[in-house]
Amino acid sequence: MTALSIARRESMQQAWLPDHHSFVQGDFEIAIVSDGYITVPIDIVAPEGSPEERNDILTRTGNLKAGLVESKTNIPIIRKGSDLIMVDVGSGDKYQPSDGRLSANLVKSGIDAETITKVVFTHAHPDHIWGTLTADGGLRFPNATYYVGAAEWDFWMDPEYRSNMPSALHEFAESAQRDLGAIRDRVVMLKPGDDIVTGLRALDTAGHTPGHLSLEMAGGEGLIISADAATNEIASFQHPRSRFGYDTIPDLAVANRARLIERAATDRIKLLGYHWTYPGVGFAERQGSGYRYVPV
Repeated sequence: MTALSIARRESMQQAWLPDHHSFVQGDFEIAIVSDGYITVPIDIVAPEGSPEERNDILTRTGNLKAGLVESKTNIPIIRKGSDLIMVDVGSGDKYQPSDGRLSANLVKSGIDAETITKVVFTHAHPDHIWGTLTADGGLRFPNATYYVGAAEWDFWMDPEYRSNMPSALHEFAESAQRDLGAIRDRVVMLKPGDDIVTGLRALDTAGHTPGHLSLEMAGGEGLIISADAATNEIASFQHPRSRFGYDTIPDLAVANRARLIERAATDRIKLLGYHWTYPGVGFAERQGSGYRYVPV
């Protein structure tokens, strides 16, 4: 790298949302804007964990007394050329009171919602898409094209969901149909391997939901935006083959999580996690029979 390119990179890093963690990855500029956090019971995060492992997870990422993990909500905003791409939109004011901070944090950052050109949904759970609509029912990002996995769309938009899904998913399906239905006229269906823009492609990490996608970004050592393929920076790394309670297809989720973390550790690929301690950017390193997450 020449002195000129180094200077340009440093200038880009300093100029891009200085109040938030930001970095350059190849041709992309990335900033992480928080939507707050959600709380998840430890029984969900580590259903197979020992008491000692659960206490460790709660001590480091949650509330030991309440038995709740504080799962941060890290929203990547990616700039390439004339595109401003957002990955998931948080939960708005519809899910948990500790979440739904994205719009206020965008204002603080000087980002106008109307300048977002593309929104990518990794999957259709509440903390990822319930921020799609404003209080008056309009689109929060009115000028964006929306990208959704075709398998994810088909699963949640099933008109016979009450017969075909367990009752625990009915509220999620109703809300997904509300939000996905609102973008029906501006949606692009994705398959694993498809590009959103050149250098940013969809990666198959199904299991957490039937059509869950992560995103792989070219440049440098590479970057994978893992979304909910690995939900906790301790449990998902130490025991990637253990279950997570909110996975729809548990065996598939386990297989894809283990494959993702193994690849990241072997190839030294940077990871960006949706629910890890802000800003959620780091690496997987082997540790004993599992791995550990090392933040940048």
